[in-house]
Amino acid sequence: MTEPVIHVVLITLLMFLVEAASRPNIVVIVADDLGWNDVSFHGSDQISTPHLDELAYKGVLLKNYYVSPICTPTRGALMSGRHPIHTGLQHSVIMGSEPYGLPLNVSIMPEWLQKLGYRTHMVGKWHLGFFRKEYTPLFRGFESHYGYYLGCGDYYDHSSEATPEYFGYDFWRNNTVDYTSIGQYSTEIFTKEAVNIINNHNPSQPLFLYLPYQAVHSGNLPDGNPLQAPQKYIKRFPHIKNTKRRTYAGMVSALDDAVGTVVDALKTQGLYDNSVILFTTDNGGPANGFDGNAANNFPLRGVKATLWEGGVRGTGFLHSPILQKQGYIAEQMIHVCDWLPTLYRAAGGNPKQIKDLDGYDLWDMLSNNGKSIRTGMLHNIDPYGPKGALRQGDYKLLYGKVSKTWGGWYPPWQVDTDSETYHYDKMDSYNIDEVIKYFSVSNRNSKEFSMFSPLKIDCGPLPANASTNCDPEMAPCLYHIPSDPCEFHNIADQHPDIVQNMMNILSHYNSTMVPPLNKPQDPAGNPRNNNGAWVPWMK
Repeated sequence: MTEPVIHVVLITLLMFLVEAASRPNIVVIVADDLGWNDVSFHGSDQISTPHLDELAYKGVLLKNYYVSPICTPTRGALMSGRHPIHTGLQHSVIMGSEPYGLPLNVSIMPEWLQKLGYRTHMVGKWHLGFFRKEYTPLFRGFESHYGYYLGCGDYYDHSSEATPEYFGYDFWRNNTVDYTSIGQYSTEIFTKEAVNIINNHNPSQPLFLYLPYQAVHSGNLPDGNPLQAPQKYIKRFPHIKNTKRRTYAGMVSALDDAVGTVVDALKTQGLYDNSVILFTTDNGGPANGFDGNAANNFPLRGVKATLWEGGVRGTGFLHSPILQKQGYIAEQMIHVCDWLPTLYRAAGGNPKQIKDLDGYDLWDMLSNNGKSIRTGMLHNIDPYGPKGALRQGDYKLLYGKVSKTWGGWYPPWQVDTDSETYHYDKMDSYNIDEVIKYFSVSNRNSKEFSMFSPLKIDCGPLPANASTNCDPEMAPCLYHIPSDPCEFHNIADQHPDIVQNMMNILSHYNSTMVPPLNKPQDPAGNPRNNNGAWVPWMK
């Protein structure tokens, strides 16, 4: 190699290193099955989340943010920037021995960030396929992975039970089954691992840390005791009389402490001032005993796995010192598939390089509280329902076998719904400033936070016909979400033109949809055939 060529190579390398060093660190934290009414920054008077509040109030609170109604589709959209109907993940979740996953021809967030010089680490839940090793995190752009592959499991012994016949151990360090964490609470050990990664990170390179916690998903359902938390967290909530709801609150509190610890580590290592932190749920909360859980979405309608607002409206915020505008509520419409292009842009990349995106680059919009870019979004089309839901402007349309069993409005357990505090038309009359002042980490002047009163969801009294005025199996239902976020009033009959237009849009989406990838369970994947562990079983 000639001397001039060597100089060019060295200069190019130096420029890459300097550019990489200036890129922000990116931390994506996913809460599993957290309900809309399970955080105090939404006004919950049962569960205090002071660390999350601190970040949310000093960042950008996402009021009109939407996710998929269940785990796998949301995680696939988050990682790929594509809607689940375009990756084959639109129906159900990946069960233990089902041989499929997020398609390998789809590049995902860590792979794109590696191109920009990022170190990429994952701690926590995968749930995007593992039947072949090529589908697991270390083959999808992550340098390290400490966590598990399936959708749920025991928080202490880390076993996962897909069915009574399919039961096994599911905990990994990189590509090796890890038994050293048996007996340790997953929220705490995931936090310890995340802090260790931060403490050992070379600050001359940008960090991408993906931290999808197990909390607050149910554990192994057949156990009959799927909600698990150390007593030190449960004891914080003596005012919650229902034992399941109290344990659930302890799980949320452990998660809240965990997030605070991770952010403290970023500050200690001097990484915080150049970091972007995204906090998001993967779906709405499994309320009223759904999946053996005790989450709550009140006053929103429905639960996890439904297309009602309680199933798809996400709890989330974006926090970063590098945002041009901070401390506000984003009223703009946002979908989970927007995060890949948005964070890639924040990292200095060009989202136009990412092919077949369904998501939008919202970085400038969020950084400056700019005009909304989205005018609508597809919630889902599930051809096996069949069922689907679409948001277009202020209107939401649902059709097909949208859950009736879980389509109600569920106040938190163990409350007196006849009292003034919890009466439906009083539920959102909390003084948000008092809630913030009571639950915040530090003492604050409540006047500082008066801007957050728009977080209140005021639905008014529950109409007598709210449960009966919509039967989406018979005809599409239409709701005006800004004025009716609790989906009380089906107005389809009054707006046939809007219904028809939205059905036409759904038809277009349907024409672009790929078939669901779901497959029957493969007996070869049973842990009984693999030394009692869930492992990749196909070559």
